[in-house]
Amino acid sequence: MDSTLHYGDCLEVLRTFPDACVDLIYLDPPFNSNRDYNAFFAPPKDGGASAQITAFEDTWHWGEQAQREFDELLRNPEGGSVTDILAALRQFLGDNDMMAYLVMMASRLVELRRVLKDTGSLYLHCDPTASHYLKVVLDGIFGKTSFKTELSWRRSSAHNDAKQGRKQYGNVRDVIFFYTKGTSWTWNWQYTPYDLEYIRKNYRYKDAEGRLYRLDNLTAAKGGGDTSYEFHGTFPYKGRYWAYSRENMEKFLAEGRIYFPQGGGTPCYKRYLDEMPGVPLQNDWDDIAPASGSEYLGYPTQKPVALLERIIRASSNPGDVVVDPFCGCGTAIHAAQKLGRKWIGIDITHLAISLITQRIRKAFPDCAFQVSGAPKDVDSARYLAESSGLEGRYQFQYWALSLIDALPAQDKKKGADGGLDGFIWAYDGPNAKKPFKIAVSVKSGKIPANHIRELAGLLNTSKDNTQMAFLLTLEEPSKKMRADALAAGHYEYSNGKRFQRIQILMSRELLAGAKPDYLDYGEGRAMNKQAKREVKPGPKQLQLTP
Repeated sequence: MDSTLHYGDCLEVLRTFPDACVDLIYLDPPFNSNRDYNAFFAPPKDGGASAQITAFEDTWHWGEQAQREFDELLRNPEGGSVTDILAALRQFLGDNDMMAYLVMMASRLVELRRVLKDTGSLYLHCDPTASHYLKVVLDGIFGKTSFKTELSWRRSSAHNDAKQGRKQYGNVRDVIFFYTKGTSWTWNWQYTPYDLEYIRKNYRYKDAEGRLYRLDNLTAAKGGGDTSYEFHGTFPYKGRYWAYSRENMEKFLAEGRIYFPQGGGTPCYKRYLDEMPGVPLQNDWDDIAPASGSEYLGYPTQKPVALLERIIRASSNPGDVVVDPFCGCGTAIHAAQKLGRKWIGIDITHLAISLITQRIRKAFPDCAFQVSGAPKDVDSARYLAESSGLEGRYQFQYWALSLIDALPAQDKKKGADGGLDGFIWAYDGPNAKKPFKIAVSVKSGKIPANHIRELAGLLNTSKDNTQMAFLLTLEEPSKKMRADALAAGHYEYSNGKRFQRIQILMSRELLAGAKPDYLDYGEGRAMNKQAKREVKPGPKQLQLTP
């Protein structure tokens, strides 16, 4: 199975997968928070204000889709006892937003269990909004004995929930449920470092090379085999035996592992700190900070790579297949690629698919992966634009913008977009300090006759230094529009190179690989925040400071 990004509803995408084909599932779905989450796109220096756009809406309502999925679950033999659980929850909750959310989750969790191998694991990331209901749903689908751990991840240091007018404790943690499918599952112990006080208390000795060690007992309460003998003039305490055979004891001595107390006494074993794995990982994770600084890409609910690396290391092996059915900005995919796993990401928005595509190509230039569900020809592009009404047009818009690496403009869903759907920042010389803006307009239907003149009106504005404009269109522009675009003239770079100010590119041209004509001398300075390129690690060097 090749690493693949899928555009679409994960329920429909998962139904195309064969049984038992993936090793690990991590999902960070909507939490039923009744909020809209915005992605932020920061400009380069002196590039103006940041833009934000709705990444996803976490609001649910009981309606036709919820009823249809509920009825399908009742008939699905893979559902197990979850059908009885959902029926009881519906009687308790009624037909409301929470019930619609739980049906949505249950439908997809049933499919996720089907595609999971018997040795596989599932991690569901949520918060207290619905975690108590989700655990019951998971028990119904996987079986109550398949629950392994409730992990707690501290996502922030403090949270003043009282600001929202509620008298309650601040909520600083997320919940991650860990389930397995079979009775034997992939597991690799993970460890955290010892704290400094523990090291000072227990590793109090230092050898000639500066290595810290502690002294361990070499005796045992019960004998067995070659464990009762004199060792270099020493016997174990009365009633005890050596814990190792004579051969092993001599081996330890040759390796410098035996410590003989001054003045006599029972020898001890030198246990070095740098050979100890650390503290076995517990279920309270407060040592991984939220995504911030250079890691944060502006996507809402973005999780840190370190969090996903920990989960993937623990419950999969190199070459295994990791699936994230709500992949958002692709943190799980990033971590899986970094750790040598194959991956499958699914998301219902082209905004997410384009962000992940850019992220993986930037961080892993040699990574080969497929994108499924995105338009491959004009007919499929038109289908995307015409599906689901207004939402389909926005998905077409995000897809078209991604073909030229343009960023979405300010979210205008509730009003006119003013002809600007996206933008590109560029520099007109290697030493230029301030970028200029390229406005991008996307049209999936009929193009207004005066639209080119409207784009021309955006040029040479002092407010945001817009110097060029690109029109990405599904339909053929008229001869008059092309003439108007030519009439807008050319933009001349400081080196004398000239490009048409207004350029028109049709979807069929973009699908064939066409790109707009312009230069950017900014060497990435004008791009939105990008993932750092991952460098393959060299040999691990262990450094410990007592």
